[in-house]
Amino acid sequence: MYIDNKILMGRGTEYVYLLPKMANRHGLIAGATGTGKTVTLKVMAESFSEMGVPVFLADIKGDVSGMCKSGSTNESLEKRLAKLGIENFEYHSFPTEFWDVFGEYGIPVRTTISEMGPELLGRLMELTEVQCGVLNIVFRVADDNGMYLIDLKDLRSMLAYVGKHSREYTTTYGTVSPQSVGAIQRALLRLEDQGAEKFFGEPDLEINDWLRRDNHGRGYINILHCVELFQKPMLYSTFMLWMLTKLYETLPEVGDLDKPKVVFFFDEAHLLFADSRKALLDKIVQVVKLIRSKGVGVYFITQNPTDIPDPVLAQLGNKVQHALRAYTPSELKVVKAAAQSFRTNPDFDTETVLTELGTGEALVSFLDADGRPSMTQRAKILPPQSYMSTIDEDRRNAIIESSDLYSRYYKSVDRRSAYEIITEETEKENYQLEVAKKKELEQKAKLEAEKEAERKAKAKKTSSSSSKKTTTRKKKSSFEKAVDSGMNTIGRELGKSIVRTILGVLKNK
Repeated sequence: MYIDNKILMGRGTEYVYLLPKMANRHGLIAGATGTGKTVTLKVMAESFSEMGVPVFLADIKGDVSGMCKSGSTNESLEKRLAKLGIENFEYHSFPTEFWDVFGEYGIPVRTTISEMGPELLGRLMELTEVQCGVLNIVFRVADDNGMYLIDLKDLRSMLAYVGKHSREYTTTYGTVSPQSVGAIQRALLRLEDQGAEKFFGEPDLEINDWLRRDNHGRGYINILHCVELFQKPMLYSTFMLWMLTKLYETLPEVGDLDKPKVVFFFDEAHLLFADSRKALLDKIVQVVKLIRSKGVGVYFITQNPTDIPDPVLAQLGNKVQHALRAYTPSELKVVKAAAQSFRTNPDFDTETVLTELGTGEALVSFLDADGRPSMTQRAKILPPQSYMSTIDEDRRNAIIESSDLYSRYYKSVDRRSAYEIITEETEKENYQLEVAKKKELEQKAKLEAEKEAERKAKAKKTSSSSSKKTTTRKKKSSFEKAVDSGMNTIGRELGKSIVRTILGVLKNK
């Protein structure tokens, strides 16, 4: 509840306020399931909106959509407000935009492959160090050749292109092995199975669209529907880190402001850090440390405060710790560690109180005007001013379609990029190869035809020569035939005469 230029969060022995000037020093909302973290988140987000600070929050369970609708009183809330000493508590709605990576329960959120970059994309695909190196080469080749990477088909085409021309790039960019290219291609298939193809595309998100205010000067509460996205931890955590990185790279340095430019709430924050490689974890820590100077406040919501790495936890100056369960030795260690992170209050034992807190109660410590942690208080948190439960789909759809951002983002655009350029080049190469092959075949056919004609001519010449020889030997003139006949007759008569003479001699003897 925003009152007297401060955020009233609850009351212990005295009222507990979060100072707007210290809100960009980041914060933590922690506690076991069912202890009141969501209510604390809503109260804080509503107050930021009222002071004119845009808010982004991830809706993991689908239970914060009611912020677009005015709340209503009941007997239980009236009793709670009376105990807190709150009078004239007003219920009302807040300006809300709904977003969804998959475009089903909100305005589509997209980014391009080039905007995501090889580092975050490599983490998203769980690539090895060597494979990440190859991915960096692919991005560099794309940049140097003016091949913009928009969606997954662009990256897939670029991988195939670099793999095909790997020998040409070895001396300039480094070695690209077919095995690494194949591994990255398989990882892309896993991304497609998670539905990531809907996240990569255009029009990509303009981050300033999350920094808007309504006509009354209230900051918009941008709710990202994460019920489905949450089921894909790597996609969820990388998306969140991408947003922080984009903000850090986009916003100018502003130093300490009277209030933040924007505040981000990351629910189930342990997913942001789970299984992170050291290099990437260092980047997260760096962004969290430096983004404060851009006027951005980051608040992590998690069940267990030990889920947050110590270098990040050390940056979280504003803390709301709901009850923790301590049924096992490991859970007792968590309670002890959480208690030690709070400034000691001599009126109670922090470690004991952490296990005794009721629903809606919390240990609260915010930074004071000098940036020092205030004395820890056991406080009851205020109820939200907006609707406690979820809204129906008709109301959600009406808000989505009435937004002036809907027409800008709802329809995807597929402009000429790496895929089209490579496809055109491949088609051109294939055409040239086809023309060359056709020309080669035609030349070969021509040579074969010439050889066949030469062979036939030679065969015809040989046949003609043989025919002439046969005719000279066998054919005779009429005179030659008459002489031959006469000679044959004379020969026969002469033979007969000789035979008769010999027989006559033999007879006279």
